Amino acid sequence: MDTQELARELGHPGAQELLSSAMARLAYNGHDGFPRVIPVGFLWTGERIVVSTAPTSPKARALASRPQVALAIDGGSTPEEAKALLVRGLATLETVDGVTEEYLESARNSMEGEELAEFERTVEATYPQMVRISIEPLWARFYDFGAGRLPAFLADLVNRT
Repeated sequence: MDTQELARELGHPGAQELLSSAMARLAYNGHDGFPRVIPVGFLWTGERIVVSTAPTSPKARALASRPQVALAIDGGSTPEEAKALLVRGLATLETVDGVTEEYLESARNSMEGEELAEFERTVEATYPQMVRISIEPLWARFYDFGAGRLPAFLADLVNRT
């Protein structure tokens, strides 16, 4: 996917809405060769998707040798409201002392006051180090099923009827 098409997909208002949410599903290949899909918190920086984790996590160990990932971020509770952003990219890992700033910033987007202060105290006591998984999107596609923005194969089927 060229950079202009990638920018259009990620810049779509519906995609931006999904990128401002807190949860995604991350897919990667485990050491046994089988794929994994796990829910993760994330922060969109405007250029990269950042996931933070413990250095001992299975995903950190696997991504160190197999950096290819896919993410799905979706929303809507009915077929007419369904939206999805699919992303494929490459992950780079960096171990940092303490808690990553992206992890704290993501929490600040959903908490405030004493709840946020307690969360920050808890994570700072829990994580002497974290791994910043920074995902560079190389391909993305935004779907809005209610608005007719469908995968090509599905649009072809709908248009034939």
